[in-house]
Amino acid sequence: MIEDKKGTILPQLQAARKAKQVMLKLGLEQKKTVLAGIAEALRSHVGEIITENRRDLERMNPLDSKYDRLLLDESRIESLAKSVLDVSKLADPTGQVLSSREVANGLRIEKKSVPLGVVGVIYESRPNVTIDVASLCIQSGNVCLLRGGSDAWYTNSFLVRLIQDVLIQQHLDEHIVQLLPTDRELVTELLEATAFVDIIIPRGSQSLIDFVRQNAKVPVIETGAGVCHTFVDDSADLDMAAKIVANAKISRPSVCNSLDTVLVHRTVVSEFLAKLFPFFVESKVTVFADSESDAILKSLDFPHLENAQESDYGREFLDLMCSVKVVASLEEALEHIANYSSKHSECIVSENQQNITTFMESVDAAAVYANASTRFTDGAEFGLGAEIGISTQKLHARGPFALEKLVTEKWFVTGQGQIR
Repeated sequence: MIEDKKGTILPQLQAARKAKQVMLKLGLEQKKTVLAGIAEALRSHVGEIITENRRDLERMNPLDSKYDRLLLDESRIESLAKSVLDVSKLADPTGQVLSSREVANGLRIEKKSVPLGVVGVIYESRPNVTIDVASLCIQSGNVCLLRGGSDAWYTNSFLVRLIQDVLIQQHLDEHIVQLLPTDRELVTELLEATAFVDIIIPRGSQSLIDFVRQNAKVPVIETGAGVCHTFVDDSADLDMAAKIVANAKISRPSVCNSLDTVLVHRTVVSEFLAKLFPFFVESKVTVFADSESDAILKSLDFPHLENAQESDYGREFLDLMCSVKVVASLEEALEHIANYSSKHSECIVSENQQNITTFMESVDAAAVYANASTRFTDGAEFGLGAEIGISTQKLHARGPFALEKLVTEKWFVTGQGQIR
């Protein structure tokens, strides 16, 4: 398959606006049928998906941190199919009566939830986003325009074709889900398509998010980059803390909820690093250490050690790397997080309930944790089925941006001839 390069995406924008009317007529049972068909299509085309995915992988250096995010294997495809079915079991977020009252002049005024309309999503390297976004948009009655990265073109093209085949089989408009060309010059056309697109959601690097925010005329909901901290308090169970930090960093380092900076209380830093040491050595984690932690790690003969620079704090590593900083108090940890956090996910490991409460109430982030890995910040893990991304802003959606937030409000006013 060769990417179809066109001089404009106007025909796709027009088709999306037309498909929006089809989606408004779609009932919950038909949505469930479509999603069940998509799950079955994924399971019955595993070999072909892997073949197309391999074409993308062959163009990328296996050492690139994006390689793991791009990879689809049998296990991940099965997880995608299960995620689609999980979404199909969720309640329809549209048509919910949010408020209802009759005012003095007899008007019946109701506020209901309705689909956003046409949702444009711009993302990088992760073909799972193609399936997650499509399933969430279908279940919430939205049309989606997908603009994935060029490095996942073959995989995304095949996945969208599978989805469109299911839509056609259900006698629905295939333009409910569309994949846009990856030509960079066409991104601006999408960002300025106020007559056709209702919302733009960027998911990817900070540079991508910044570009969309700065250039979009269509309203934007950000799903932010993750700069995630874990603070090991002086009262922490250090064996538990080592396991939490290791999981947050090692289990899947290329994703946004993985750990970037470990903050350790000075009174426990030597003992803690000694317990963390075996996990990091085994997985070959590179540590960018401040002067205190550097001396301790050198005494342990830690093999992958760098001196931390200012730029290593507030850095989203997306790889088997992290920074370590020693702090003298909870207050110093909170100050560091306030200065460097991207407001994604932050954690404290502590046995002191007052410190836990202070930390969780003080930290400005979409998700705050006590004694658990930040890797849980995920729509599926939160029982939301899937997610568009993790929103770090405060308007409309915050945290896992999932089905329940793919709606807006609409007022329904019924009268009997009242005039003002």
